[in-house]
Amino acid sequence: MKRLHRLLYPPAWSIAAKISAALVCAALIPMGFTGYYNLRQSLDSVEASEHHKLELLATSTASRLDQLIIDIQRVVVQVSSDRNVVNFLAASTSSEQEAFRPDLQQTLENVFRSNPDFDAVFVMDKQGRAIAATDPTFLGNNYAFREYFRSSIQGKSYISSILVGETTKRPGMFLSHPVRSPSGEIVGVTVLKIKGEGIWAIVDTLPIRSKSYAFLIDQYGVIISHFNKSLLYHSLLPLPPNTLEQVVNDRRYGLRQIQSLDIPELKVMVKAKQAGHTTYHFPRTQTPRIVGFAPLKEQPWVLGVSQPKDDFVGPSNRMMWLHGSSVLIVGGITAIIALLLARRISQPIHALTAAAQALEHDNFDSHVLELHRSLEKLAHTQDDIGQLVRVFLGMAEEVRMRDQKLKMQVQKLHIEIDETKRASNVAEITENEHFRQLQKRIQKLREHEVAVSETETEYYQRLQNQVQSLKERSLLKDKK
Repeated sequence: MKRLHRLLYPPAWSIAAKISAALVCAALIPMGFTGYYNLRQSLDSVEASEHHKLELLATSTASRLDQLIIDIQRVVVQVSSDRNVVNFLAASTSSEQEAFRPDLQQTLENVFRSNPDFDAVFVMDKQGRAIAATDPTFLGNNYAFREYFRSSIQGKSYISSILVGETTKRPGMFLSHPVRSPSGEIVGVTVLKIKGEGIWAIVDTLPIRSKSYAFLIDQYGVIISHFNKSLLYHSLLPLPPNTLEQVVNDRRYGLRQIQSLDIPELKVMVKAKQAGHTTYHFPRTQTPRIVGFAPLKEQPWVLGVSQPKDDFVGPSNRMMWLHGSSVLIVGGITAIIALLLARRISQPIHALTAAAQALEHDNFDSHVLELHRSLEKLAHTQDDIGQLVRVFLGMAEEVRMRDQKLKMQVQKLHIEIDETKRASNVAEITENEHFRQLQKRIQKLREHEVAVSETETEYYQRLQNQVQSLKERSLLKDKK
């Protein structure tokens, strides 16, 4: 119990343990705080760098899509202003249109073959009916319900989201532009459809790690590009009833119901105006993911690049492990150095303590050679310990000499006291009145003859008994 108390009670520790603990704490505590701060800063920097990298990837891909849309929009404008297209739509009679049809068809075919990502090129009249197309399946169909027709017939260029075609059932993006007659009257609409696969290919070919992917959402938060095609046309959040009704009525995605993934953390992506990042959990999985996103300029779309958070948490954990290992190694080295230094400091203190205890118990003479051997090396050093040892040895020598002198004085004093006591006892006996009377009687007896009834030997024996009795009385008085 005492050992446990000393172990748990720092004031009871040995000087070596205190010095070791102080040195280790002085080394490790500042290093630990500094290391933790630097590690936290490094981890934050790594995380911020990873987020920034995803944002840059998203921004770069969004710029590519923007450039693709701009280039194709220019093509649509050129086709809309082409002489053959204008003449065909501006013809007042069907016979005139038929006369211009071959040239128009050749123009459309040339545009279609110029880019493998083009799915179809067709021309609509003012009623929204397709009257010329590279894909015959479009001919005769009325697309007046489509937003791209309604917008362009009013004189505006239009770029749709990725829609599922009503005729071909193939996903694609529709770009339209009004066709004006030489007099400036809108006589029809030119439409160019880009394959959805062409958009997907740009999104899916990002240089990202495994288990990472890019996806594209439209202004409603509906996924219009994803490597997992089963997630196409799912919304990130539940759509409001009016928006859902509009999407279904426009037959935008060829679906009567839009399923929601319900990922509220991705709400910041919908209609985002600038690049950013966030963390989220995909449904039915517990692995957190991070996504960097960036909006397109030409369309109200947002491109996201997603990757597992473990992709950069792993290196961060390795960094933490390396930091912890370095702290342990440095702590171990510091502890060893502290122990050696503490022993070097405490060794002379232990020797001085032993010498002081020997001096206290008057046993310094029997230990002086052993103590001198352990302390004489320390006495030659010029530091504080050496000076302390020299002062202690000088003090111990003086104490030893004074002790010897005191012993001699005490011995002499004992002798003087004994002689004084003897003299006092003798004086007390001889100066006693009874002793004087006895001496007188002895003197008288010497002068007179011994009585007949008592022999000389008996007489002297009786005198000796009386003297002995007087001495015993005197000793009893001294003791009292």
